[in-house]
Amino acid sequence: MSSYDENESKFIRKAKENPFVPIGMAGFFAIVGYRLMKMKSRGDTKMSVHLIHMRVAAQGFVAGAMTVGVLYSMYRDYIVKPREEQKAVENK
Repeated sequence: MSSYDENESKFIRKAKENPFVPIGMAGFFAIVGYRLMKMKSRGDTKMSVHLIHMRVAAQGFVAGAMTVGVLYSMYRDYIVKPREEQKAVENK
């Protein structure tokens, strides 16, 4: 296996473990791309203000995706796993 294949499989494995990381990345790039396209029609808004709003929106989306990802991980680790372990003990 080449190092390219190992890196690709590692990314796919990490994406399966934490599905909100690629969602956060995609949202970040979507917001930045949208705001860059809207830059032409920003009116008389200063460039710095427009860029600050773009940065805040993108960072807010990423922070929200990370928060949802942490909550999902906690749900999976503290609610789903104990139920599965309890059912396995009951079936023995």
